[in-house]
Amino acid sequence: MAHLVTRGLVLREVNYKESDKILTILAEGQGKRTVKAQGCRRKNSPLAAPAQLLVYSEMTWFDYQDRWSLKEANTLNEFRGVREDLCKLALGSYFAEVAETVAEEGLETPGLLSLVLNSLYALDKLDFPLEQVKAAFEVKLCCLAGYEPLLDACAVCGEEPKEPRLNLSEGVLHCARCREELGEVGISMPLDAASLAALRHVAYGEAKRLFSFRLEGESMARFTGAAESFLLTQLERGFRTLDFYKGLMG
Repeated sequence: MAHLVTRGLVLREVNYKESDKILTILAEGQGKRTVKAQGCRRKNSPLAAPAQLLVYSEMTWFDYQDRWSLKEANTLNEFRGVREDLCKLALGSYFAEVAETVAEEGLETPGLLSLVLNSLYALDKLDFPLEQVKAAFEVKLCCLAGYEPLLDACAVCGEEPKEPRLNLSEGVLHCARCREELGEVGISMPLDAASLAALRHVAYGEAKRLFSFRLEGESMARFTGAAESFLLTQLERGFRTLDFYKGLMG
């Protein structure tokens, strides 16, 4: 019976039989994996905490008949500040659902696990607006998943746009005056200098400084609106956790 020691974050949990769970885990070097946590719902089970949504643990898995089972786990971070705040928990659950969507079974997406962990840590410990953490996560995830927007200059005239727009389907920047030359390519979101600078910071900057920028008012609204719309357009779907989060935030 083969075994594997890895670190992973629970993206989804589903109760199974009387005392088990089926977990979807994003693990180092493994991508997304489906793992059975046998007996984790029993009273005093050592797997009770590690088998919960948004818990990051060091794990030992055993492979039996081409199925992974969670044998042992040592909890590394429960992100307690996230699970004790309903809005943060809803947003963290959205991060997990999006990550599960883009992750591939058994194939690691470089940087994805770190992005989710860093975003949860920002919700848990750092004093950033929730909308800023959400938007930075959305833009960076698109970059990691192969949908990086082209933000250097206008895709039509090649100049720095004075009235910048982000085309959601093509993922390109353009001037307001150059819109017609793009043809029939769907919606473009209006930006300003500050929101464009934030997009560039997230897309092209260092991962460790992902959330280190400041926006206010209309610039924040344009940044967050473009980030969410771009992700939903590129992934061609909605997310129930996003709907729940937005319902909570009014």
